[in-house]
Amino acid sequence: MSKYPHEEQTTRYTEYENVDQAQLQKDIDAIKKTIKVDENDFAHLLKLEKWGRFATISGFALIAIVTIMNSYANSGMSTLDFWLFGIIGAFLIGVGNVARWSNVTHPILHGAYDKVPGIPKRYTKAGFAQGKRRYIDWLDWIKPDAWAFEHNIMHHYHLGELDDPDNVEKNLEWLHEMKIPMFFKYAIVYIFAGMWKLAYYAPNTLRILDNKENKRVNDPRATSYELSPFTKNGRELWKHYILPYGLFQFVFLPLLFLPFGFGAVLTAFGFLVLGEIFANLHSFLVIVPNHSAEDIYQFSTPHKTQGEYYLRQIMGSVNYNTGSDFIDFMHGFLNYQIEHHLFPNMPSSFYQKMQPIVKDICKKHNLEYRQESVFKRIVMTLDLMVGKTNVLRVDGV
Repeated sequence: MSKYPHEEQTTRYTEYENVDQAQLQKDIDAIKKTIKVDENDFAHLLKLEKWGRFATISGFALIAIVTIMNSYANSGMSTLDFWLFGIIGAFLIGVGNVARWSNVTHPILHGAYDKVPGIPKRYTKAGFAQGKRRYIDWLDWIKPDAWAFEHNIMHHYHLGELDDPDNVEKNLEWLHEMKIPMFFKYAIVYIFAGMWKLAYYAPNTLRILDNKENKRVNDPRATSYELSPFTKNGRELWKHYILPYGLFQFVFLPLLFLPFGFGAVLTAFGFLVLGEIFANLHSFLVIVPNHSAEDIYQFSTPHKTQGEYYLRQIMGSVNYNTGSDFIDFMHGFLNYQIEHHLFPNMPSSFYQKMQPIVKDICKKHNLEYRQESVFKRIVMTLDLMVGKTNVLRVDGV
């Protein structure tokens, strides 16, 4: 078993095999007895949802204004104003995109608000983004039921294992092995980050969902994506993942500006593409570093007890800086990743209240509670992705 990294570290935390897992389970289970999800938690969700919608509407409004004004030769708008307000609009569209995914879709598809008395069905796991409501609740490159299985089941219950579909080090072994200068490896990661929802999440969630069915009928598991529309899985990918969002976001919306000329259509298209890149970079920043760096543990075997499950969520996760609702909103509430992995089906507002308690439990068991700036963590994640560093491993326990 690997030791903790960084020789300058003075604190010695309890080694994995020496943690009292039974007591850890009792301590964390005791928190559950204090949980009562009510209308206040739902009101908090609605506030986050409104913030995300405001960002989206404001962003599109800014893009519409600069696009329309730019189509008139005598509008009086300077080149600086065109780019300034256009980029701000694209950024706000990106913020709204991330908010729909991380602040709204993520907890709802975990069933976080299912126990709120009288909650509308569209805010429950069974009703959110189902059927035609996908186009209202969460239209994206990702199909909701595929992401729910990939994330809620395979990632949460196999955290840090080889079966974890979001195991960054495993997924990028091909990049580690490439015989190219390190500069180009970083460049590949940067390009990937700008399009990762389409390039990774769309095909990967489909593959994981299909493997669920393959397992049921004893078919071999697929280990790679099928991108060609001339294959069965490829047709599914294009029909239900890529085309619905792609046509709406990058064909329908730009064509709304056709009355102002084809140049306006291209302008709107360009800013919407920029908004998509911002959304990818923002979501990559707050999602990927949660479980990937040289001080994060990975595991060679499945967990055997609930106490061990809790231990792995702590040792395999990292939090970012927390604070006000706005700070947490911009992090997608993924800055409470340890609390989320301990209590995945709880409302976002719950994590703010439980963080001090979870910190005290970690202190009691002499476990490291990792919490640092997301910008520091992304640097550590990039080093892992290019093969400059490696994760810690727990083997054979």
